[in-house]
Amino acid sequence: QVRLVESGGGLVQAGESLRLSCAASGLTFSTNGVGWFRQAPGKEREFVGSINWSGAWTIYGDSVKGRFTISRDNAKNTVSLQMSSLKPEDTAVYYCATSNRFSGPGGNPAQYDYWGQGTQVTVSS
Repeated sequence: QVRLVESGGGLVQAGESLRLSCAASGLTFSTNGVGWFRQAPGKEREFVGSINWSGAWTIYGDSVKGRFTISRDNAKNTVSLQMSSLKPEDTAVYYCATSNRFSGPGGNPAQYDYWGQGTQVTVSS
């Protein structure tokens, strides 16, 4: 059974940093592209960033570019999202996702077959 579990969410003040983790089980995570998405109340799901299988190639959404960094540790089957200079508009539930169908980064949620349950990030002003 494939399972993705996000952790590290919480309440922070604007300007602070937070690091989210995504732990995978039940699949060969090390050959998969992994993406991060977020969804705020009343808004559509938004692409945050994605990383290829090796960690050598990342892409980011415009709203987080330069502030967020994705990395991965295939030996530990984890992918991390380092978030810096957080803003109140970053408040959302953050999800990681992956698929066995591609190894590169990808910004389209339809590319992903497996999703975590999400972790709440709240940024106060």
